[in-house]
Amino acid sequence: MNAAHALDVDRIRKDFPILSRTVRDGKPLVYLDSGATSQKPTEVLDAERYFYENANAAVHRGAHQLAEEATDAYESARARIAGFVGAAPSDLVFTKNATESLNLAAYSFLNATLKQRQGLALNPGEERFVIDVGDEIVVTEMEHHANLIPWQELCAKTGAVLRWIPLTDEGRLDLDQLDVLITERTKCVSIVHQSNILGTINDVRRVGEYARRVGAVYVVDACQSVPHMPVDVVALGADLVAWSGHKMLGPTGIGCLWGRSETLLAMSPFISGGSMIETVTMMGSTFAKPPARFEAGVPMTAQAVGLAAAVDYLADLGMENVYAHEHSLTGYTIERLLDLPGVRIIGPADDIDRGGAISFVVDDVHSHDVGQVLDDHGVAVRVGHHCAAPTCRRFGVSSTVRASLAVYNDERDIDTMVTAIRDAQRFFGVRV
Repeated sequence: MNAAHALDVDRIRKDFPILSRTVRDGKPLVYLDSGATSQKPTEVLDAERYFYENANAAVHRGAHQLAEEATDAYESARARIAGFVGAAPSDLVFTKNATESLNLAAYSFLNATLKQRQGLALNPGEERFVIDVGDEIVVTEMEHHANLIPWQELCAKTGAVLRWIPLTDEGRLDLDQLDVLITERTKCVSIVHQSNILGTINDVRRVGEYARRVGAVYVVDACQSVPHMPVDVVALGADLVAWSGHKMLGPTGIGCLWGRSETLLAMSPFISGGSMIETVTMMGSTFAKPPARFEAGVPMTAQAVGLAAAVDYLADLGMENVYAHEHSLTGYTIERLLDLPGVRIIGPADDIDRGGAISFVVDDVHSHDVGQVLDDHGVAVRVGHHCAAPTCRRFGVSSTVRASLAVYNDERDIDTMVTAIRDAQRFFGVRV
């Protein structure tokens, strides 16, 4: 990384109040669990508080000044967040999290299929979402449960068949059989951009070429990529892209679903109620155009305002700089872990096409025990299957320890973690 563009981690850490606290009898907090949820800078906390203190009202409803200001804040947030990922504001839907975004995508297939089977009229372009018995949905073997279970449910309800792209022993996708896995029967391909457990950054553009070739709807889970690298959602080649706010320094309770204009226009909503309608009679209703069509009820305005502050913060740092810093720290972390006897990385053991979610196991010590010792040292990591149980099963482990990096981490955090791992080995009597 060019020193002129290096991030000043000491300065950045001062922007995150929680990072100044201690845990476990006065230990300085070393937070290495940003893959689960990131910490929030003062700018984000202040933005939410300012909204509640000065402009709190229901958006898109009242004619009074507070309602106008709240609506302006909400739509301004949409525009800033959309701009952060190279999108038009009209193509960005707010949800409560990425799980809801992915369920929205899956339910669009179920809605279209039920409408077709009942002889109801489809939206223009909605025929792409109609599933016949025996059609196929393609995912990967490294998916988070949020991008696996909705598709399993869709298959169970429609008679579709779930297929998946397998993993190599190195923790990368085996793309040699794409022309066999993605066929004329494929209706949807849904793939993670960066694995939350393996750290692998997938070649989503290449997979997208195969999906487009057969006319399949292409969905990308970008929860672990949008916070950590420059992402232009249009350039990914997908029809739909989902991500979360709380993993990118923003609040909990807000997620995003970007879609191509024609894709969103074709989709039917799966949550209905106020604000998403065009006309309502006692006999039926028509729906508003996207994104309002998918935002029933009073939206998460304060969270949107907070997320806009988060993307402003990241944009000020520069996403190229964020990626360079975290990529360098990922390489350092892998190097330090590989130097530890009895420690195995689950996933790519280098920094090529991989991000800062680094899972590992310590021979003869359960991951939960490792996590407890690390916690006693003030080091916060995640242990378990990381909502990716099939991936763990593929590598013959029930769980792993995962350290996941963010802009406020540096080599000192990794050194503390490594010291704690050695202490865990000594405490459990592991010979190394």
